[in-house]
Amino acid sequence: MTTISYNIVEHDGGWAYKLGDVFSETFPDHASALAAARLVALEHQVGGESAEISYQDSRGQWHQEHADGGDRPEAVVRDAEA
Repeated sequence: MTTISYNIVEHDGGWAYKLGDVFSETFPDHASALAAARLVALEHQVGGESAEISYQDSRGQWHQEHADGGDRPEAVVRDAEA
């Protein structure tokens, strides 16, 4: 099983969670970013229906892809502040 890590980081004068080199929205405080990352990590692991998804890569280009609803990675939150 694949494992992905959401990392809590300072970003744009606040806090965010980061997956790879992609940042979430900026939260006003560390606790808010951590709570949001934990929720996203839990949701990321929930299986569901297969679907067509779109995402933006690090170069800003958009991609379309088929996602198998049962093929979910393990998602963890890493927090250097903890």
